[in-house]
Amino acid sequence: MKIMTVGDLKTRFSEVLQEVQAGEEIAVAFGKKKEIVAYLVPKSARKPAKRTLGILANKGKVTFQSDFSMTEEEFLGV
Repeated sequence: MKIMTVGDLKTRFSEVLQEVQAGEEIAVAFGKKKEIVAYLVPKSARKPAKRTLGILANKGKVTFQSDFSMTEEEFLGV
């Protein structure tokens, strides 16, 4: 992983994006202490996050009777 300052990143932005697309991970450092404030990672390295339902999570429940049936036309309202 490379570490770059904000100034270097601004100067070489296009090159940096090409490196990230090639699979390189880059940390962005900022300030006098050169504290890492961000990471640029390739899209392929990201793990898909689980989606949450939000405020309605675990609030409702759906059950269907065993004799329930609906045609596609009824479902689509055609």
